[in-house]
Amino acid sequence: MTVENTARIKRQNERKISVIIGNPPYNAKQENFNQNNANQYYQEIDKRIKDTYIKYGKAQNQIVIYDMYTRFIRWATNRLSQNGIICFITNNSFIDAKAFDGFRKCISQEFSDIYVIDLGGNVRANPKLSGTVHNVFAIQTGVAIFILVKKNQDNQERCKVFYTRRPELETSEKKLEFLAKTKLNQLDFLHIIPDQNNNWINQTDNDFDSLLPLIDKEVKSGKAETAVFKLFSSGLKTQRDEWVYDLSLENLTEKIKYLISIYQNTLKDPDFQDKFTIKWDADLSQYLKRKISKSFSGQQIVKSLYRPYLKQYLYLDKHFNGRTYQWLTIYNDNDLENQYITFKSFGSNRPFNCLATNCVAELHVTGANQCLPLYTYNKKGDRIDNITDWGLTQFQTYYNDKTIEKIDIFYYTYAVLHDPIYRQKYEQNLKRDFPRILFYDNIKQWVKWGKQLMELHINYETINPYPLNRVDLAETENTKPKPKLKADQIKNEIILDTVTTLTNIPKMAWDYRLGNRSALEWILDQYKEKKPKDETIAKQFNNYRFADYKEQVIDLLMRVCTVSVETIKIIQAMETSQH
Repeated sequence: MTVENTARIKRQNERKISVIIGNPPYNAKQENFNQNNANQYYQEIDKRIKDTYIKYGKAQNQIVIYDMYTRFIRWATNRLSQNGIICFITNNSFIDAKAFDGFRKCISQEFSDIYVIDLGGNVRANPKLSGTVHNVFAIQTGVAIFILVKKNQDNQERCKVFYTRRPELETSEKKLEFLAKTKLNQLDFLHIIPDQNNNWINQTDNDFDSLLPLIDKEVKSGKAETAVFKLFSSGLKTQRDEWVYDLSLENLTEKIKYLISIYQNTLKDPDFQDKFTIKWDADLSQYLKRKISKSFSGQQIVKSLYRPYLKQYLYLDKHFNGRTYQWLTIYNDNDLENQYITFKSFGSNRPFNCLATNCVAELHVTGANQCLPLYTYNKKGDRIDNITDWGLTQFQTYYNDKTIEKIDIFYYTYAVLHDPIYRQKYEQNLKRDFPRILFYDNIKQWVKWGKQLMELHINYETINPYPLNRVDLAETENTKPKPKLKADQIKNEIILDTVTTLTNIPKMAWDYRLGNRSALEWILDQYKEKKPKDETIAKQFNNYRFADYKEQVIDLLMRVCTVSVETIKIIQAMETSQH
């Protein structure tokens, strides 16, 4: 801090600033902890964010609110004089993401007028888009320009929000041409009146808020009782999937032993030369500082649902699994009767979907998922019902039936979450809120459907295989089959490699989708040969070859084909029953 620079800062701080424009950086968090490139902590700005955007938000996970561009907005709002304008180019998640509900509420209170020009280009939300073709910055994240206007008025009117959006499939070239030639007063803005939940777009007009709450943060924390389930958990987020997951038990064992050996050597010598050959994160670094010693235990290897209908071996460990959330409380590998309903929570761009399992579920099984266990466990390992007495009372009272049990509610919930009419009616609500449950007539039928679906989805590995037709071409001595793993929905076939094709796949099987893929396509995607992103894994532990699993994959596809067909039959029956 030179004298000249200090004087410049002093002069700037004494001035009134009426216009702040910019294009803040986008990174919400560093991608690789080993690069030691985390966002800087800004104490005063982050405190203001906590006291405003965070305080008035209702989202479960609000970490993205500390994004750098949100910090710029908070700083600019504080720095702006009583009359002024802020104009930023940002990503467009603040427009409708649940995590930004508190942000939208605050800026609506702090400014007189808000103008939003949504340039779209969110490739993650729409797989039909291309970042290089449809996004003005050739990135995966949607882009928006917004202008915040502050007017110091005696009689402050309610903030007016104006919104306009470019066509979804408009190219980046056309968007840039539009921006270059169009003045602000030439834009056709829609005047938006935010709803009670601070939603700007995709507002709903239905009875969702009057339905039975499935889960609630207040109930989870013990401050309330009004929800069907007490505990719920995000799926497991390990921070190092390539290290702690594997299709091969032997390969996982070797990886974990190597991981532990490097960690232990670094514990002895902080400057150990091979320290960064493993994947570090902030938590593991803290465990190292606390001198926590680790040793390998084969009993910690469990089966985990990694993606729909794809299980892998997992090394379940609270130190090597970055975020275990509630899993050490809701999972017990000695209890084979516990079951979990995983469903896509808000924050993911996939269509709403759900899937049951009886093992640990990874975070992205159904898309940034939440998991509802049938049972939880105390410190002694004793089983505890996770469906609340309050929830049981609501069902027994509504149906006037004291014979309804908590397991019936569990099955009923799973059925309702599969109902296509429910998903369509409450589509927008499910994008930004936890599901709520309505009461259907004939509860016994819905319980039966839920139980049937759960048995199909949990026991998919033992379901009778669908009789697909296998076509094998003759192999030559000099060429090995090349993996393809492609689905052809027009020809109703799956090309496994250059030798083997499965044909006569029933059209109905493609209709059973979890997010943007059918169940069959999820299996094909997960068994493709892909180069690991982690350098050490790629060099030392990249042993996967599709040929070693080919027969297993064929068997799995045939069984999940049966699961898909039977699932669609039940879903169709649900739809028919409501007409």
